[in-house]
Amino acid sequence: MTTALDEDRQWSAVAEPTRLRVLDRLLAGGEETATSLARELPVTRQATAKHLAVLERAGLVESRREGREVRFSVRPERLDAAAQSMAEVAAGWDRRLHAIKRMAEAAAREQANQTTTTRRKRR
Repeated sequence: MTTALDEDRQWSAVAEPTRLRVLDRLLAGGEETATSLARELPVTRQATAKHLAVLERAGLVESRREGREVRFSVRPERLDAAAQSMAEVAAGWDRRLHAIKRMAEAAAREQANQTTTTRRKRR
């Protein structure tokens, strides 16, 4: 079960475009080191390591030491949970936007009816 703090960390983690690219690279390539990821990104190895730390704190990636290297991989179950959480938020916004659209359309119809009624009275 994810907590509100977990969800906040996940939202913060994926809100940054470079971290999204890191996730994409890990999804495409499986396990990678910060060094190998940095070769594909427009940031330094140190910046890549910091991005990986944020993703790890959010629970979206995990690390394991292999000799001198630290290898990172995606935690698919946590990524799925994050995607589901984001889909729920998106659905909520879709409902709100649909309600706003209905209200705006109703107001426009009412205004059109008033305009028509005013014109008829003038004749």
